[in-house]
Amino acid sequence: MTDHATTARAEGLVGCQRCARVWPLLTKRCARCGARLQSRSKTSLLQVWFWWLAGVAVYFPANMWPMLETRMLLKSSDDTIIAGALKLMGHGSYAVAIVILVASVFIPLFKFFVIAFLALSVHQGQGLNAKWNHRLYEIVEFIGRWSMVDVFVVAILSSLVQFSLIATVKPGPAALAFALSVIFTMISAQRFDPRLIWDLTDGDELR
Repeated sequence: MTDHATTARAEGLVGCQRCARVWPLLTKRCARCGARLQSRSKTSLLQVWFWWLAGVAVYFPANMWPMLETRMLLKSSDDTIIAGALKLMGHGSYAVAIVILVASVFIPLFKFFVIAFLALSVHQGQGLNAKWNHRLYEIVEFIGRWSMVDVFVVAILSSLVQFSLIATVKPGPAALAFALSVIFTMISAQRFDPRLIWDLTDGDELR
């Protein structure tokens, strides 16, 4: 006896993404929780690209504008993310500098690349095998929660280092731009439907 793998859509069914109840394919709303039922979104990839482009658009200013504005008596400095990390290295804080560079430069670029790669793979119907594509998607989802490290560091410093005329630290314009880039990239990843990866493997058509 051999097992035959099938899909809910192949059996004329659609699963509720909120409560996991299965209904006939043409059912509009889940009778259990009231959520809107949709097997596949026709605009899924368009939404992915929209939020991806928005994230890229604000990412570059986030790395060119000052992330931290420091004032100490008559001395002031406005440092970008990379400049701040290099200063930390100059003071011997290599571990902190590496964490900031990884969270602020390498992880965002990796997420941009993977999301674009997955969207293009689904659109063109080619790329790595489905298992590897899905693993890449899971990695992007997992590391997304660590993308706000820089913003958290700036917020903590701003709240702790406030000594009136002696020293003040406040977020620079890059903090908002970086936060928006992270948010837009997370939305882009969430708009991507990983089931589209397996549809191509199974030979299903997008609908």
